Amino acid sequence: MERRVVITGIGLVTPVGIGSAETWKALSEGRSGAAPITLFDASQFATRFACEVKGFEPTTWLDKRLAKTLDRFVQFALVAAELAKQDAGLEWSPEEAERVGCFVGAGLGGIATIEETHKSYLEKGPRRGISPYFVPAIIINLAPGQISIRYGCKGPNVSQVSACSSSAHSVGDAFRCIQRSDADVMFAGGTEATVSAVGVGGFNAMKALSTRNEEPQRASRPFDAGRDGFVMGEGAGIVILEELGRARKRGARIYAELIGYGLNADAHHITAPSPGGEGAQRCIRMALRGISPERVSYVNAHGTSTKFNDAIETAALKAVFGEHARKLAISSTKSMTGHLLGAAGGVETAITALAVEKGVAPPTINYEEPDPECDLDYTPNQAREVRIDVALSNSFGFGGTNACLAMQRYTGD
Repeated sequence: MERRVVITGIGLVTPVGIGSAETWKALSEGRSGAAPITLFDASQFATRFACEVKGFEPTTWLDKRLAKTLDRFVQFALVAAELAKQDAGLEWSPEEAERVGCFVGAGLGGIATIEETHKSYLEKGPRRGISPYFVPAIIINLAPGQISIRYGCKGPNVSQVSACSSSAHSVGDAFRCIQRSDADVMFAGGTEATVSAVGVGGFNAMKALSTRNEEPQRASRPFDAGRDGFVMGEGAGIVILEELGRARKRGARIYAELIGYGLNADAHHITAPSPGGEGAQRCIRMALRGISPERVSYVNAHGTSTKFNDAIETAALKAVFGEHARKLAISSTKSMTGHLLGAAGGVETAITALAVEKGVAPPTINYEEPDPECDLDYTPNQAREVRIDVALSNSFGFGGTNACLAMQRYTGD
């Protein structure tokens, strides 16, 4: 019999707040984190704004010497992990350390450090221009690696790298890890810090980013007819997953219970989703195996604010849910946080768990002009009280990779 898995801790470092309380307050009030870029000189770029994490000082949480050796994406991961651990009130004995693991993914890893090191190399040469910490700073698995070193987590330790599905796959795989008794506790989620010249420039070259430079807070507008691309974000979202019996034994607060996980491929195109959301449909159905679709009342959509994604995700939801699709409260919190790429699924898993616990669907802001292809209820512009029995969180990525997580309100049964 598969073991039950619950979310007992949440750690968020986002463009709208550091910590779950600050982030949730901003989301429920419909506040955008978009602003002009400060992390590099973007004056020559087609897009000159992003959703940066504001007021982030790593030495508030990390030793100064350690922080200096870490790329920003690893700093975010360590802080989110600390916030999640504190929130869960989580402790374990040395004997339990092998039962505590960490799955934290990212899409691109230490891209800013790569840029800085290349510049340093050109200026100073290979001996003085390249730090011995360069490789450990940039590789993605040093996010969970550093977390495990800090806390002595000796259980499963992996980085899932699947573009914008990375951290949703991390949560789903950690869920399965506990279900099959390979661990009892998992740090799970993702991190990303790609607001850099190459990061923004690369997506500009693909014409994937919004160019509403005069009104950045109105730029991310998922499902709206006027959407013109996504807004890049950065940050981290890590949740504590715990076997239900262990959580109950220690009297842990339970946000939600994970009950389903889907993962698959479109096998269609390097960037475009499959027609009609065929791959997304199969993924959602996979997450709902054994769960009546009519029990779902909330969907945290992938909702990137791009022409193709939003219309195709809508088509997929209508295909899976039929008439019930029109009864769903759907929201894209990327309208406020921006698109955190490899961290998106971790952040949105946490937001979905908060929505389930609080019975509130956060809004999709900047929804002003309906698109005939996007004709469902996207919780426009204002949060709404909703009794949420079962919720979904969707994440889709380049290469045609898909992930869907299902969770339910925990009732104590």
